[in-house]
Amino acid sequence: MMLRRGSLVMEVTMLVALALVSALGSGEGAYIAYNTSQGIVEGKINVHLVAHTHDDVGWLKTVDQYYVGSNNSIQGACVQNVLDSVISALLADKNRKFIYRWWRNQSPMVQKIVKELVDSGQLEFINGGMCMHDEAAPHYIDMIDQTTLGHRFIKEEFGKTPRIGWQIDPFGHSAVQAYLLSAEVGFDSFFFARIDYQDRQKRKDDKNLEFVWQGSRTLGSSSQIFAGAFPNGNYEPPRGFYFEVNDDSPLVQDDVLLYDYNVQERVDDFVSAAISQANVTRTNHIMWTMGTDFKYQYARTWFRQMDKLIHYVNKDGRVNALYSTPSIYTDAKHAANESWPLKTDDFFPYADRANAYWTGYFTSRPAFKRYVRTLSGYYLAARQLEFLKGRSDSGPNTDALADALAIAQHHDGVTGTEKQHVADDYAKRLAIGYTEAEQLVSEVLACLAEGKLNASCRNVSTKFEQCPLLNISYCPPSEANLHLNKRLVLIVYNSLGWKRVDIVQIPVSSNSVVVRDSDGKEIESQIWPLSSPSIRIRNFYARAHAGVSSSNAPRFWLAFTVSVPPLGFNTYTVEDVGGQSKHEGGMSNFSSVFVQEDADTIEVGQGNLRFIYSADGKLSRILNKKNTVDMLVQQSYTVYRSYNGSESDPQASGAYIFRPNGTIPTGTAGRIQLTVVRGPIVEEVHQEFNTWISQITRIYKGKEHAEVEFIIGPVPVDDQVGKEIATQLTASMMTNKTFYTDSNGRDFIKRIRDYRADWDLEVNQPIAGNYYPINLGMYMVDRNFELSVLVDRAVGGASVADGQMELMLHRRLLHDDSRGVAESLNEVICVPGECEGLTIQGKFYIRIDPLGGGAKWRRSAGQEIYSPLLLAFAEQDKVEMGSPLIRTFSKTSTSYSLPDNVAVITLQELKDGSTLLRLAHLYEMGEDKDLSTMASVDLKKLFEGRKINKITEMNLSANQERATMEKKRLVWKVEGAPLPETVLRGRPVDPVQLIVELGPMEIRTFVLLFDHVFLYTDDSMR
Repeated sequence: MMLRRGSLVMEVTMLVALALVSALGSGEGAYIAYNTSQGIVEGKINVHLVAHTHDDVGWLKTVDQYYVGSNNSIQGACVQNVLDSVISALLADKNRKFIYRWWRNQSPMVQKIVKELVDSGQLEFINGGMCMHDEAAPHYIDMIDQTTLGHRFIKEEFGKTPRIGWQIDPFGHSAVQAYLLSAEVGFDSFFFARIDYQDRQKRKDDKNLEFVWQGSRTLGSSSQIFAGAFPNGNYEPPRGFYFEVNDDSPLVQDDVLLYDYNVQERVDDFVSAAISQANVTRTNHIMWTMGTDFKYQYARTWFRQMDKLIHYVNKDGRVNALYSTPSIYTDAKHAANESWPLKTDDFFPYADRANAYWTGYFTSRPAFKRYVRTLSGYYLAARQLEFLKGRSDSGPNTDALADALAIAQHHDGVTGTEKQHVADDYAKRLAIGYTEAEQLVSEVLACLAEGKLNASCRNVSTKFEQCPLLNISYCPPSEANLHLNKRLVLIVYNSLGWKRVDIVQIPVSSNSVVVRDSDGKEIESQIWPLSSPSIRIRNFYARAHAGVSSSNAPRFWLAFTVSVPPLGFNTYTVEDVGGQSKHEGGMSNFSSVFVQEDADTIEVGQGNLRFIYSADGKLSRILNKKNTVDMLVQQSYTVYRSYNGSESDPQASGAYIFRPNGTIPTGTAGRIQLTVVRGPIVEEVHQEFNTWISQITRIYKGKEHAEVEFIIGPVPVDDQVGKEIATQLTASMMTNKTFYTDSNGRDFIKRIRDYRADWDLEVNQPIAGNYYPINLGMYMVDRNFELSVLVDRAVGGASVADGQMELMLHRRLLHDDSRGVAESLNEVICVPGECEGLTIQGKFYIRIDPLGGGAKWRRSAGQEIYSPLLLAFAEQDKVEMGSPLIRTFSKTSTSYSLPDNVAVITLQELKDGSTLLRLAHLYEMGEDKDLSTMASVDLKKLFEGRKINKITEMNLSANQERATMEKKRLVWKVEGAPLPETVLRGRPVDPVQLIVELGPMEIRTFVLLFDHVFLYTDDSMR
């Protein structure tokens, strides 16, 4: 049911029951009471009729349009009608059951009735998240957050905890969904529809559509859950049993006084379909999903027909039909005491037929995917700061951003598979949520900086600004001209639990600036001019998103090294000293810039890491003096020609589906001219591959990886050909078809080209069929080395040849792929008087390590990419004496930081004043020789200055105590010998010692109660 909390929308599942329905029926027009009270019957095929509707929170229409039923020229769908109709139909009979999602817009009378239905067991919540999230494009932290938001709402309003996962529409299914968002939240089973057509046929043949899924190699059997894939690849009824008004399935006509009496015919159809499904299903229990998208707007039409079917089928006696729910079905399966096949890994990639791999959406709408990922990391930091200040229901707070991020995880949201106007609506909601969170963050940082965190926080004088468009070089506070009596104050906040040393890069208007640290000491800095592609994208997109003309664009980049304490900030100042003849010390180092000459070989990097570029201007070699790595590596771009569907096979490449039709030359066959920037902080290599693909490769001081910033677009389509752009890394490695990709940013899964563990793959798309979703990164290994690449958003990635990896970075298509959206993926951005195709700016990161040495970088750098340093700017008089700012702050005890293998992924004050804390171990078992071990966190030191009065360990979604969940967990029998495992989990937390232990891949969730007084120590602020 769609539950609304203000603007909040939830996608959950409601079930309801109904017993005897009176109707005019057969036999001389006599009155008939349909018997729908039948339960499970031993020895017969039991057909569990699960009445449901699937209502997207945005796809062809926006979430609000779906709810109120507007914009019906696109799709005739009104969720309010569904909900109102279903509730009245359910009240008519206590045996009827329904699964769905709605709430706050109802009257107190209706709310009371619904709560009574819930308390009596007639109504049950399924899945329970804010939406049915996708399983390829979201980060695991976003999946946890949106599920928690929904689960806690249901717990607070109804006192219930959902126990069934219901991911019926996502386009493939992840291992993280199985073990983290199912087993770890306390679900007893997990049902879905979409698996590869070849896999589905094999499972039907072997009766393996239902199985036990062990999604985590590290957590072993403790991560197992019962899972089921629907037999027809969808979540609809068997053919001939659709009963919405205007559906064409034959109705049960049981009045003998009327023409077309067909009771026996319909019973025979039902029995035939039931036996057919039973023949591919273990045990004598089968589930029929009675509904599909936006059905039950006229619920009585469905229930009237199901009442008749149950009544007459059970009178016939060959099979047994009953109103059911996924919970009832799960309990019946468990009671059968069957042994089930074991599934590991995941269900990617997904194809619904030959030449139709749903791997395009891994990258579709890359700008929106980056926006979601950026705000996800920002939301994590904003909640930490909100915790420090104290939550305010009247605002500003993080609620609107939480709601917007939750809805954006929808399987037609962050996937990029919605219509353009719906994508715009998602982005608008995120922007509104960010604006309020930005106000909160600025206020809290000002309070901290002025030492007024408590009641006096309302009286701060410092006004901090932030720069959400810094990625396109637009940052008004840093671009401002600083007069001789002004300085720019920069607070750098670190949301990670360990000390962080990193590079800050901001645009400035002057090249005569100096940077000072929190002690007032001048530090080394570097300045260099903005590149032409950066200026172009800055000028156009600042106009598009901020309405700012290019007349006052900054001219330079300023970079300097910062050191920031865990869960805290340091303060830096920037001053313009131009014209000061008596300025002591040096100004920022102005970088040398030169263009590669013919036949020159260029070596870039001043530390251990070096990138070598050959005379043709292309990367040829990477070496690292520290770890003795020396490898031939090339990096290039490939432009895939999108299949247009106009030939013998109509399947086109589209928002969902990637179907390449050869490649198009990028114009890089000859020499690429290099521009090289050298300086003490960073060295850069600028390359223009053609007029619409360029990149900057950066090697920072003290770093042993390279950052590649790419700009792609506008992608030309004047030739009427859609294009899909990938970057490729090719190394002198023998990888034996093997590579590794992450699962929602969490575990890494081994992939083998042109291979599936569960069936013999028939290869029909050798490129698209080897693409997998990437959220954190991918890597490949040989006998000596590891080559890793990390990403800044969800993308698709593959290895289509040995020693090669590629990332799909941008897609611009001119044809729809016939999967319902009915719109080509052709994103266009407009400013007054001008429109052009979308340009994408983004980053990926490259590193080579000796074999076994790459995990530490992948995990630590992955956290830093997800949680970038938060920057806030304020202008201040140099001679200002009143209210001196606090120079540095950390919430933790002096010199304390989290272990290198642990991250704080949630720190949030809840509405009731308690605090939600999640700690995550970042490593898998055996991933790193030093860090794949038990870790411990001292909560007393983590929360210095606050006393923890009570600590309660919860399940992952924080809607029940962990111990309660474990007691209720169903244990399933598995075929064959158990897999070898060594599972490490932390012990219960001693409420006096307050030490939290975490085993590899373990996430532990706690609700804390503090003393309300927060005492600062001299060490935490100075």
